[in-house]
Amino acid sequence: MAARGPTDQLDHLFLMIRLPPPLRYLSNLAPGKVALWCYLIWYLVTVIRHFDASPGIWLSSLGISAIVGIALLLSVQSKIRPRQRSWQTFRLFAMPFCVSSFSALIKGQGYFLVLPSRPIELFISLALCAAFVLIVYALKKTQRGARA
Repeated sequence: MAARGPTDQLDHLFLMIRLPPPLRYLSNLAPGKVALWCYLIWYLVTVIRHFDASPGIWLSSLGISAIVGIALLLSVQSKIRPRQRSWQTFRLFAMPFCVSSFSALIKGQGYFLVLPSRPIELFISLALCAAFVLIVYALKKTQRGARA
């Protein structure tokens, strides 16, 4: 039997790791879901930087979310598997809410399309998205090593 080198020992350690459910969820994310999480990160950075407590923005966003969410739900209703229904339904209503509130919050803030004019805000959004993608990649690599 050959002696184990540091890399073999590290691979063996990965075989013993059982990730907790939140990390296991991240390690199994498809690329499209990673993109959706990055959209959420981008949205949250914008909300934090430009928060406006005026009820009009949030009530309008809720109204648009209800109208568009129902339309989206009707458009995919027959194609949803029961196990996915609750999260997919949530996303169908959350996306229009996020889009309309994002639009209201950036109005007059100097954005170009969805890009903030302030470099620090752009850096924060990009850095957080990149960190998230790297974490998911590292978890996927860890789990791949554990399955090998």
